[in-house]
Amino acid sequence: MESTLQEISAEYQKLQTDLTILVDKRTRLEAQLSENEMVKKEFANLTANNTIYKFIGPVLVPQDQAEAKSNVETRLEFIRGEIKRVESQIKETEQQTEKKRAELVVTQTNIRQSQLKNPPA
Repeated sequence: MESTLQEISAEYQKLQTDLTILVDKRTRLEAQLSENEMVKKEFANLTANNTIYKFIGPVLVPQDQAEAKSNVETRLEFIRGEIKRVESQIKETEQQTEKKRAELVVTQTNIRQSQLKNPPA
């Protein structure tokens, strides 16, 4: 029974760690989404005469406005998709964590009841 409790506890802790990692990932993705949305808003203020530059290594290179806007839109779609994927992983991991927590409580209760029925001599 004790080894089962240790296994369940280790699985529960791993799920909690996985959940923390997923939440951190979602936070980073939301920051990227916000940055790219700001860029999109700035692009809306451009005229045809404005030049857009892109960093390529240590150099700023002129870039076509339509291409830059398309790249930002593509990035936004990708980031939104990743956020949805991570959120579904978070939901699934939360459900697994709750199930494992319940299993842990039941196992602890069973061990306590067993110890009360059969006290050590």
